[in-house]
Amino acid sequence: MNALTGDLLVLKISGGVNIVREKNQRSLTNGNSVAIKLSRHLPPPIYASTGESGQTHSPVGIEFESARDKASLHMATDQDAQDDRISRISSAIRVIPDFPKPGILFQDITTLLLDPKAFKDTIDLFVERYQGKGISVIAGIEARGFIFGPPIALAIGAKFVPLRKPKKLPGEVISEEYSLEYGTDKIEMHVGAVQAGERALVIDDLIATGGTLCAAIRLLERVGVHVVECACVIELRDLKGRDRLGDKPLFVLVGST
Repeated sequence: MNALTGDLLVLKISGGVNIVREKNQRSLTNGNSVAIKLSRHLPPPIYASTGESGQTHSPVGIEFESARDKASLHMATDQDAQDDRISRISSAIRVIPDFPKPGILFQDITTLLLDPKAFKDTIDLFVERYQGKGISVIAGIEARGFIFGPPIALAIGAKFVPLRKPKKLPGEVISEEYSLEYGTDKIEMHVGAVQAGERALVIDDLIATGGTLCAAIRLLERVGVHVVECACVIELRDLKGRDRLGDKPLFVLVGST
């Protein structure tokens, strides 16, 4: 996502907070930032983050070894919730006030990447969840999904498939359109990158409205791939993007309410 420029669209959410986004960006996710514009009278601030929340859907897809594992499908387990790694990940995300303009709180996850331990914690938690689950495809959504997807794919022995914005991939592609508040956008994938019957994980840095994740699911399912789960570092629960995923489970490390 480019920096917020041009006309801005303000989306009202709970707690007196407005989420501000540029018109015609593909969603609130998958770029360098999501900005929050503060109302005049605010309770303790709710921070947004970079990239793309929460009713829980029935677990499907991953073969878990125990009832305890199955119960943890949509969020970090109780043990993980108390894990120092979760705290390190959350703490590593920097909040910059009044950027890119006054009244905006900008949450920058590039600082997570600058912290080798917190970044490793992030990858390790995903790898621990998906190792040995028969996943052969990690599908990463442009652009931040390209950061988290490849190391996970290498660790679990899967291939990484980039899902890109239009006209970014050479050769023959298959595309899936999705709606924005004003207009539409697309994501694309190389023809032949995946095969019918493969099991895939879709990954991005953040889920907000869920539109891009839904498009990714549809794109993969059109060619016969089984999407096991979607995974994000951060979920903005107030935007209820999880609800749009239907019966597809979602796993997140850090939630913002």
